[in-house]
Amino acid sequence: MTVMTVEQIEHFLDDVFPQHMGKIESVGEMCATMRLNIGHEHLRPGPRVSGPTMMGFADVALYVAILAQIGPEPMAVTSDLNCHFLRAASGEHDIIAHAKLIKLGRRLAVGEVLIVSAADESKPVIHVTASYVLPDKA
Repeated sequence: MTVMTVEQIEHFLDDVFPQHMGKIESVGEMCATMRLNIGHEHLRPGPRVSGPTMMGFADVALYVAILAQIGPEPMAVTSDLNCHFLRAASGEHDIIAHAKLIKLGRRLAVGEVLIVSAADESKPVIHVTASYVLPDKA
């Protein structure tokens, strides 16, 4: 069961993490979907979406999935992030992140993110696995 709505998460992120990227499209049970409108600052030569942009976007998407489940927690922090770049993402189209939590425990969350280009959502451009350390609840 989600404990935060899209609007609540966006407000929380704007307050504690104003440099976050992307727009939340939906949150659900152990999942979140986000979209990033690609701008010049996200590009590398080609023009292609840069790797650091996609890694950061995946990190934010998984954090959003976690927030939807545990509530507003600024100290849920990334402890590991592993990326597999599968194909280039054209800089002419938005990218969409589909984040899914695999495990949500008291102290650790583990999940994966598939990022696709809005031009062809059937072919992932990057696959990310990550874990987050969750703070103790006093």
